Amino acid sequence: MARRGERRSERRRPARDRVRTARAGDAGGVAIVVATPGDAVEPLALQRPAGPVVDVVCAQPGTPDERAAFGRAVAEAAARGVRVADEPWVIDAEPGKITASVLDALRELRPLLVTTLDPDPGHSSIDLEANRPVVTEPPLRGSVARATVSAARTYQRECGTPVFVRCHRAGASASLGVRASARHPLPLRWLVRGVDGRLSAYLPSAAGVLRWTEARAGADEWTGPELLDGPDLLPGLDVVQDAQGYVHLFGLRRRKRPDGERFVEMAHATQYQSGRPLGPWHSAGNPHGNDPAKSRQAGFPAAAFDAEGGLHVFVRNVGHSISTRRQGADGRWSAWQHLRGVMVADELVALTGDAGVPEVWARVRDAAAAVRWHRATPGGEWAADATGAVSPAPGSLSAAPEAGTVRYRYAGSNEVCVQVPGAGAVSLGGPDGTGPVAGVAGVDIQGWDCTVLVRSGESGACLVGAHADGRPESGVWWFDAGETSVVPPAVAVDGLGRAVVAVLGDDGRLRITRQVQGDAGLVFARWTVVGEG
Repeated sequence: MARRGERRSERRRPARDRVRTARAGDAGGVAIVVATPGDAVEPLALQRPAGPVVDVVCAQPGTPDERAAFGRAVAEAAARGVRVADEPWVIDAEPGKITASVLDALRELRPLLVTTLDPDPGHSSIDLEANRPVVTEPPLRGSVARATVSAARTYQRECGTPVFVRCHRAGASASLGVRASARHPLPLRWLVRGVDGRLSAYLPSAAGVLRWTEARAGADEWTGPELLDGPDLLPGLDVVQDAQGYVHLFGLRRRKRPDGERFVEMAHATQYQSGRPLGPWHSAGNPHGNDPAKSRQAGFPAAAFDAEGGLHVFVRNVGHSISTRRQGADGRWSAWQHLRGVMVADELVALTGDAGVPEVWARVRDAAAAVRWHRATPGGEWAADATGAVSPAPGSLSAAPEAGTVRYRYAGSNEVCVQVPGAGAVSLGGPDGTGPVAGVAGVDIQGWDCTVLVRSGESGACLVGAHADGRPESGVWWFDAGETSVVPPAVAVDGLGRAVVAVLGDDGRLRITRQVQGDAGLVFARWTVVGEG
């Protein structure tokens, strides 16, 4: 194990609301920051071949067995084409000084992506007498993860370039894929069209939400990335649009009680006009209130709107079932309601079903199955449908444009499927790659209204396909769009009616391609790097 040399001199901090994108010679690698070398084994197995160089930073040198396991993981990664730099940097941080030590490492390594473990490690059981979750993970794991999230936030504000953080669930196998292994999911619908027809892209970074916005509807000129004002969010985001076209952002933030104890709550903000300042962030609460132990065990929120404009929020609670509440048009929140039934994983999809009544799908915790909670009427009782018709691979559930419809990868073959209400599952092909599929309906392709789909293929490739609206059984032809992405690719329809696909490159820069309308089928123009030139 080796310690790296002196850190580079600190760069002057730019204005906080403007974020510089990386240029040639700037940051661009991956830093895995963990407690000991053994904790880096699974994150290493998730790295992309031919991707950015990977550095590993450890708080402690670990045991001989851990170091041997790490050595094997490095060799296996190298055999897949992953570039792992040198030996791990062991920082030997003293208690209370971990954040400063990690920050020094980030200043030296200048990464674009920072991977650490869960800052709020999951519990293994409940102490019934004390009524609190029992966490058996070594305390250093959570301490290093929290320090890394904080250090990455500071580092991004110092350097002015985007930095993205992934928190890997301790003990989660790399076979689950990036999304199912992550504690805080990235949004799928992160490219949206605002009320004025302009597109905006929203992604969570270490220092907060980044936003890119078209200068004019359908134009290749964009502003951003801009770091939106807001609280210090944990590294995840959900992006939802209401019937009026307003964009709603949901995340998690850590807060301090009067007695100094910290808890986690959901936060919500609204974007009313494209490119204008974001509305204030408001608390959406937590089903466990400000309980410092239980609130930190809750999952990431999923949200949907009903036909009356009410906002429904769903979250996996400490008991691994679902809790939900509704915010009415007057801004008042209902009490939390517990949806009992099957124990679920931290993978929820909220969508609007028939008659504008929201519903939520969740992957079952210990089986290749999903359960759906729905109501027959807006004020009716919640009912669970666990018939087992949907068998999703971990991390692959997503909402489709049609009411009550979900997409997923079939656990038995990894192929993409869509579950159509009343018609069962339809295969969309595409067994390569991992993770969910995003899509947008209403795209004109040679006079036909079609749904355009995007997904991640092997090594992060952006793959695009399409089928006639409402007719997935007609089949999908997938093709490589010619770019890779470090986040799930997104798709939207711009103000001129063209499909637009967006990815985030290894340099942290937004890239887009627009549909070329005409008689040649689904054709896209050359990729444009936002901010180039």
